[in-house]
Amino acid sequence: MAGSFRALVLEEGDDGVTASVQMLDENRLSDGDVTVAISHSTLNYKDGMILKGIGRLVRDYPHVPGIDFAGTVESSDSEDFAPSDAVILTGWRVGEVHWGGFSEKARVKSDWLVPMPDGMTAEQAMAIGTAGFTAMLCVMALQDHGVTADAGPVLVTGANGGVGGVAIALLKSNGYEVHASTGRPELADRLRALGAAEIVERSELDVETKRPLQTERWAGCIDAVGGNTLATVLTQIKYGGSVASCGLAGGNALNTTVIPFLLRGVNLLGIDSVMCPVARRMVAWDRLAKELPADAFGALTEEAGLADLPGLAGKILKGQTTGRIVIDVTA
Repeated sequence: MAGSFRALVLEEGDDGVTASVQMLDENRLSDGDVTVAISHSTLNYKDGMILKGIGRLVRDYPHVPGIDFAGTVESSDSEDFAPSDAVILTGWRVGEVHWGGFSEKARVKSDWLVPMPDGMTAEQAMAIGTAGFTAMLCVMALQDHGVTADAGPVLVTGANGGVGGVAIALLKSNGYEVHASTGRPELADRLRALGAAEIVERSELDVETKRPLQTERWAGCIDAVGGNTLATVLTQIKYGGSVASCGLAGGNALNTTVIPFLLRGVNLLGIDSVMCPVARRMVAWDRLAKELPADAFGALTEEAGLADLPGLAGKILKGQTTGRIVIDVTA
């Protein structure tokens, strides 16, 4: 049908939130000045929550989820983008408040789009997605705060997740010694292939800390876990080191003291990818295109289609997925 497109639609009923692939008319798209023909999206932890109706992240139904997408501009009322331009979108509450990327089309504000970096494909952009973009922001934050490659090893927690895999590969390509924490030791070889020099058992860190300071181990950390893991890591960061905090898979509470900050000058850096300013986004995507090794994509990703998403949502929430799941919205 002319003017129609396929999308994964969420509807709320007495039995909760249900998902189905439907044909929709273009007049139902969100407001915006650019219409994008989407080729690929990706599944994030937040997408899993939205698909399962957890946390009331979506208030209005029916709804098209998907917080990331990549594709080409179909029509534009913006001077910044023209038809056939390749673009990426992550964040800006698309897929939550605004209809998102689990769809063949989206209409969004031009301010939310980033031009596709030279040499990067839509599949690669979504292999990176919000998780990889967040990992790059974490690396940038650590470097901004003086964590250099010769300062000592950098720890990545939640290493088998989407943020973790990209973070390991990026740190390795920047010359860092990377230590990777995971609760799935059977996947240790995958982490070493991405660049991890040492594997740390999650149980070693996921404990209630008894002492405000422990032996200094790491110059920095990219933490996607939070909870007890983050509290423990803070006690083991070297003098003047930093932790980039970007996730809460292990809980949102932080039971710690001010001692690491006062006696070791440790920095706790909050990383937000949703409302990150455009100028910093541009820098991050340019660096991702240049610094993420091309051979990392195969190790980082698996592919799926729109109809696979409801089943995958439960798996990502239970930590049963590995790396990044790229969604071919046309499949």
